[in-house]
Amino acid sequence: MQNFNSKLKIFFVFLISLFTIHYSLFTRETLAHCPLCVGGAAIGLSVARFFGIDDAITGVWLAAFIGAISFWLDSWLAKKVKIAPSILRPATYIIFFGLTIWSFYAFNDYMIAKLRFYLVNPHAGQILGVDKLTFGVISGGILFYLVDIADNALIKARGKVFFPFQRIIVSLGSILILSLALYILLNYFI
Repeated sequence: MQNFNSKLKIFFVFLISLFTIHYSLFTRETLAHCPLCVGGAAIGLSVARFFGIDDAITGVWLAAFIGAISFWLDSWLAKKVKIAPSILRPATYIIFFGLTIWSFYAFNDYMIAKLRFYLVNPHAGQILGVDKLTFGVISGGILFYLVDIADNALIKARGKVFFPFQRIIVSLGSILILSLALYILLNYFI
């Protein structure tokens, strides 16, 4: 059984590597939030608790991950349905975040092969009466959306981006600053 599990892991790593290489080399268009960035965020979130990163900071990065995926869905839906972008984008964003936060509590106590997983860690504490992970997701989600609005306004006002990779740098920079602020707040003031 152990040999089968190791072969299965190797197969999945190989499959994901092929998928990543294919889409890295043969892309036809550039997306606002690239698949490699989202994949990297997913992997980073998967190991965050293992390294002891606070749930509030993990929640901020999870919010960026959810936001990027909701923007992808919004771009796809905009081509398929005739709903005004001023309604579709916020609705998609709110639905994604609502379902994610709901799933934290609906599937909190999850067990796979005698390993128990808690999405919302009852021992992690709370910030303003809200679990740290939920607080991080909400604060990161609000920041990520507001930064995207501001970035779009800057690009629209100028007619082009100010510098290469502006969207990535602005989005990543804002999430990094919020993570640092939460780290300082949690370790020195709360």
